[in-house]
Amino acid sequence: MRVVVSVGGSVLVPTPEENRVEPYAAVIEGLAASGHEVAAVVGGGGVAREYIGAARDLGANEIELDQLGIAVTRLNARLLLAALDEPVAASTVAENYEGADEALHRGDIAVMGGVVPAQTTDAVAAALAEYVNADLLVYATSVPGVFTADPNEDPDAERHDELTAEQLVETVATMEMTAGASAPVDLLATKVIQRAGLETIVLDGSDPERVRRAVEAGEFDGTRVVGER
Repeated sequence: MRVVVSVGGSVLVPTPEENRVEPYAAVIEGLAASGHEVAAVVGGGGVAREYIGAARDLGANEIELDQLGIAVTRLNARLLLAALDEPVAASTVAENYEGADEALHRGDIAVMGGVVPAQTTDAVAAALAEYVNADLLVYATSVPGVFTADPNEDPDAERHDELTAEQLVETVATMEMTAGASAPVDLLATKVIQRAGLETIVLDGSDPERVRRAVEAGEFDGTRVVGER
């Protein structure tokens, strides 16, 4: 199976001192050892937000802020790459979809961060999954799936166990239009998922083993988005 795993920066590196880089590397290596082709896309998380906030206070424009965020995602990606064994991982972080695809064709684990301004790593992961014709896209996020509303804001929010891609787009669009709401996957990513008909799982990534079980056994506590190719 060809799998793209999107790991949020706040999931992989909550803080530089307390991170999950090695456990995630072990899970990704284990999936590759089981015969899966694996690409990982890493987000910027809290570190990126801190740098972006500081740069905004200094007068940086939005494109400059996006570029700063991309740089942090690639630093996080390099941390993950450093923890992977050299014989099975690409030697560098891919900076575009072609580079990640080439790594997969060589039989390597591909690792990416951000690509271009105005595009989150949520969207990068979906676009990469479409580009390499992945069988499964897994979002390891800070929340256990897709809810009817932002669970941080609405105590009555209920989690969806399964959605069509169209329902995912509608749900996230509603959440993104609510001030201060935080969707587990951004709207552009959902539209790529819908366009490509990607089989997708959204789960709580605080324990990397949940990613392994989702891929290897189809067992997870989260939301499945049914692909319609």
